Amino acid sequence: MKIFISADIEGCAGLALPAETHKQEAVYQAFAREMTREVLAACEAAREMGATDIVVKDGHGDASNIDPLEMPDYVRLIRGKSGHPYNMMWGLDESFDGVLYIGYHAPAGNPEFSISHTSTGNSLYIRLNGECMSEFMLNTYTAASLGVPVLFLSGDEAVCRLAKAQVPEMETVATKRGTGGATVCEPSGAVLEGIRAGVKKALRGDLSRCRVKLPEKFVYEVTFKDWKKAYQMSFYPGMEKVDTFTDRLTAGRWMDVVTAHCFVVY
Repeated sequence: MKIFISADIEGCAGLALPAETHKQEAVYQAFAREMTREVLAACEAAREMGATDIVVKDGHGDASNIDPLEMPDYVRLIRGKSGHPYNMMWGLDESFDGVLYIGYHAPAGNPEFSISHTSTGNSLYIRLNGECMSEFMLNTYTAASLGVPVLFLSGDEAVCRLAKAQVPEMETVATKRGTGGATVCEPSGAVLEGIRAGVKKALRGDLSRCRVKLPEKFVYEVTFKDWKKAYQMSFYPGMEKVDTFTDRLTAGRWMDVVTAHCFVVY
């Protein structure tokens, strides 16, 4: 069994403030270690369930958060940014049996986590076919375009709920819940145990139950925080200006959407 793990930091245990996500801040190191522990827990559980090939993509910031010296010899860790539009999913292809997400978070505009965002802080919110688009939705459609099922997610309660709505048969583990600027965090030990148990459950049975079908057409809309950014990105090929802050792209191919996203929100 071949498993791909896409990992972020904001949804990891305990993290609640923007400074904790930034490498130049002293508080960051504790959460980079927690991200490493949670990824390791997922790898160990997948290994126990028969995974012989595990690839981990570090997906936060400059993609050098996970300690590579802590990874077991059966894990290949992808660090850094390739520049490919798949971004957090770069390295995934049709040969994988499933995807696991670690440390994911609520999308831009969602009030249930104080640092909710989608890819960067440039958008007020992003909609895909009328629904608020999270990094989970973005990356799950990338997996779907390759025919790979998405099996597990750990992260805040809001993204867990959104994930189950899109993929009802997948397993989720909630690490925290937010109200306004406050975050109620589950203890690290409970999160690690939840990840181990959840991954084992996710890898039992027919994995194809978590395969997602791609829509036939995509309407991708970005509402930027800065009208100047919206103006600039309205010139991206195929993008049309909707209003002062919003641009829209209509496409029939997922690669067109994920490529546009890679350019216009960064």
